[in-house]
This record gives sequence, structure tokens and C-alpha cells, in this order.
Amino acid sequence: MNGHSGKDFWVRVGYALLGVAVIGLGASILQVGGVGVDPYTALNIGVSDQLGWTLGSYQLLSNIVLFIPVLIWGRQYIGWGSVINMVMTGFFIDLFSAVLELFVPDERSLLVMTVFFVLGSITFAFGASAYMTAGLGTAPYDAIAPMIVDHTRWEYQKVRVPQDVLVVASAVLFRGPVGFGTVMTAFFNGPLIQFFTKRVHQPVLAKLTGSPVEEAG
Repeated sequence: MNGHSGKDFWVRVGYALLGVAVIGLGASILQVGGVGVDPYTALNIGVSDQLGWTLGSYQLLSNIVLFIPVLIWGRQYIGWGSVINMVMTGFFIDLFSAVLELFVPDERSLLVMTVFFVLGSITFAFGASAYMTAGLGTAPYDAIAPMIVDHTRWEYQKVRVPQDVLVVASAVLFRGPVGFGTVMTAFFNGPLIQFFTKRVHQPVLAKLTGSPVEEAG
């Protein structure tokens, strides 16, 4: 799928898997803290709750549905990292949320929610940066906007922002966990992800693979 082989490939696979696990942890912290998760997860939680499914099972199905048009029209965005993301993220969120719920009081104070918001946002961005730096493909949801841009030549933000707004509106309709964390992860995590990419993940991955690491597009 991607132009990596040997040790370089397996290091990147491990790095992508670690990134997805940390994304799941960050989303779980936001969810358990009651401050809202990223738009796509919020929608999937809302729909899965309505259906009585686990998040992991429904999000896998949702990703498979999104994967089909990307496979047809945006194959260049697909890699082993795409598969890792679409299969594992929901299950990691289920796992970490179940564990965190054991330690968080039912009544969450403003201070507790603030702490969870800050920790969740930073953790989510750290994981997203690691996953992207691995350079093994894009999650189906994140591939939709660049795929449309490739075929229409519209500006990326003019596609991605309406996409996220539509998904947030759908999450509200299905009673998903929408809140400050949703807005943060959708519109303001970019600089934080870029910081972790340049300061942490590119240098670390370069040392692990023994070769320079290009910034993910």
C-alpha cells in the first residue's frame, strides 16, 4: 500500500498503532470527562447508543462504508495505517472509557471537566500527530475532504469545515457527546498536532527508522 519496506515499514506500523491507541485514550478522557469528543466519534457514539451496539463495532462498520468511496476515488490516501485506524480506534475508546469510568465520580465538577478537557485534548493531538507522522495512510473520514478537493479543486477548508459541521449536527441529532472537546478537536487541534509532529514524532521516528521523516500532508 505504501512505499515502505523492511524494518522501516514495521517501525511505522508500530508507530501508527501506538498513535491510534493514544487517540483512543484521548477521546476516552474527553468522553468520560463529559466535555465532548471529536465530531466523527461523537456521531458514532450517538448512533451506536441508539442501536445498542458497542462503539467499536459500529465505528468499524461506519469506517468500512466510508472506505468504499475512498478505495474507488482516493486510493492514494489508503495504507496500512488506514486499516489500523478504522479497525482499532473505536475498540480502544471502548476499552479506555470502561477503565476510566471506574475512577471518575458520576458528578463531575467544573474543575474535573476542565482537567479532562485539557488532558484529553493534548492526548488526542499527541496520538493524532504520531499516527500521521507514521505516514501509512489516512483514516477514511479524514480522506473524504482531500479526495473531494482532488476531484473538484475546491479549497480544503471549504470542504472540511462543512463536513465537520454536518457531522456535528448529525451527532447532536443522535444525542452523541458533543461539547467543547468536539470544537477543539475539529477546529483548533491543528497547531498542537503540528507542534508534536515537529518537536516529538519526526525526530523520534527518524531515530527509530534511521532515515529522515517527511511531514505528513
